[in-house]
Amino acid sequence: MSEPQPRGAERDLYRDTWVRYLGYANEVGEAFRSLVPSAVVWLSYGVASSYVLADAIDKGKKAGEVPSPEAGRSARVTVAVVDTFVWQALASVAIPGFTINRVCAASLYVLGTATRWPLAVRKWTTTALGLLTIPVIIHPIDRSVDFLLDSSLRKLYPSVGKPSSS
Repeated sequence: MSEPQPRGAERDLYRDTWVRYLGYANEVGEAFRSLVPSAVVWLSYGVASSYVLADAIDKGKKAGEVPSPEAGRSARVTVAVVDTFVWQALASVAIPGFTINRVCAASLYVLGTATRWPLAVRKWTTTALGLLTIPVIIHPIDRSVDFLLDSSLRKLYPSVGKPSSS
């Protein structure tokens, strides 16, 4: 999960509990794409996207609860929602979903050309490779999205109260 919580720190429902795994639903859906109807894969994207939206709303609410002059509250809430939404959409849905999709498509193709395994075995092998790839790609993608946002979108934010993603 995340780093250990300091004493008295509030647990983040979307980052420090099992709810975080809902953000990986689309990656699991992509891994199973060759075995399940496409509606199941789209449903997995719906679950992951709902997680992203809920986390963004939660971070906006928390930013709005921070005591400060009312004049900066709206900007702080907007920054928290936009930053969280963009970060999560890229790091939890778009990039890992594409990555797992391509890993699975490539492995199914290679297995089809390099082996004489039955189609069912190739599909299950592809699914296993997709599932095994998920933990390998998480941290590099997270760090890459941090770098991308730090180099672009986050330069537009007011200097006070920049949200911390990941």
